[in-house]
Order: sequence, then C-alpha cells, then structure tokens
Amino acid sequence: MNHPQPNNPLHGIKLEQIVTALVDHFGWESLGKQIDIRCFNSDPSVKSSLKFLRKTPWARAKVEALYLTLEK
Repeated sequence: MNHPQPNNPLHGIKLEQIVTALVDHFGWESLGKQIDIRCFNSDPSVKSSLKFLRKTPWARAKVEALYLTLEK
C-alpha cells in the first residue's frame, strides 16, 4: 500500500539511491570523513554499505541527514 507522506522528504527515495548520490558527490574517502563508519572507510562498496545501514538505525539516520543537506 502506498500512503502519501507529504512531510517526509525521503518518501519514495531508496537507500541505494541515497548512498549512490552521496558517493557521487563526496567520494568514498570524503564520505568516510563526514560519517565515520567502517563500511565507508574500509574496503567500501554500495552493497556492504546498504547491508550495514539497513541493520543500523543511527548510521542510517546520519546518512539520510547528510543526503538532505545535498537536496537543499
């Protein structure tokens, strides 16, 4: 079911799109400095980052917040 979420700026955006956009904008090295988590600093890949972020709410919140700063 698709419910409208007018107050959610991330509605309809997949986590993979967010990570890819951040990597394209910052690169892995700079992204790892912005958000110091191992999946960005040690042998980074989109796949490993998605696996970690889906299990770790605090890290996902940081990634989403950084993404929202790009959109403004």
